[in-house]
Amino acid sequence: MPRRPKRPCSFPGCPRLTDGRFCEEHAKAEARRYEKYQRDPEARKRYGKAWTVIRKAYASEHPFCEVCLAEGRYTPTEAVHHIKPLSQGGTHDISNLKAVCKACHARIHGEMGDRWSRKVKDYDSQK
Repeated sequence: MPRRPKRPCSFPGCPRLTDGRFCEEHAKAEARRYEKYQRDPEARKRYGKAWTVIRKAYASEHPFCEVCLAEGRYTPTEAVHHIKPLSQGGTHDISNLKAVCKACHARIHGEMGDRWSRKVKDYDSQK
């Protein structure tokens, strides 16, 4: 499978080439900014060491995005998505998880309306 060409870091003025959106240095800064200003403070309580172990195990068992794979594309797993969010009563149970790439993860959350709009969706109907 051919690799995608590297592209410039999205941080203004950074000349480094990267596989992702930001180079290593700026990806860490972006993650800190998200945690500080955008992430729900209650979310930190729901994601601890246990989640890190579960996520790593699930991602290793599902190396490709399950959404892309269903459409015949082989895209590496970059996130593990909770089908029913923890904030809505979901759990870390394997039946509530889905391996996804960043693009699919963003699309799922955009459709759910919990990140970029105020649209409310019934999480029980999404499986």
